[in-house]
Amino acid sequence: MNAIQPSRPPLQPTPKRRVVPRPKRHLRQHSYKVMALETTAKIGVNIVISAAAVSALIQLLPYHWSRQAKLQEIRTEVRQLEARVNSLNTEFSRNFDPRQAKSIMQEQGYRFDPNQRQIMLIKPKAVEVEQVESSP
Repeated sequence: MNAIQPSRPPLQPTPKRRVVPRPKRHLRQHSYKVMALETTAKIGVNIVISAAAVSALIQLLPYHWSRQAKLQEIRTEVRQLEARVNSLNTEFSRNFDPRQAKSIMQEQGYRFDPNQRQIMLIKPKAVEVEQVESSP
């Protein structure tokens, strides 16, 4: 144990390393700044686009409302015209129905069926008497 240890060759001095700043740390900080600027730019562009879209919608709303009012008016007119067309259709089919030709001729002309009697309304005399009495 107490034996003499063989001597070791002298260690060569290790050259001192120069302390070189790590460029990676600097690049990371720089990349964070670039990412922050890029994100800020993206948010700014999105805000501008959103503002333009909202502005366009605000300008289009009155036009949309006027078109909706016009469309409602047209729908109302279409309903009225459909009712008129339906009535004209029924009248047309009635006019060309051979079973109703006789009644249509009586409505549109002054001819009457020989079996029918013409009724004439005459003013009652009581009305004439009241008129004579009321005028002094």
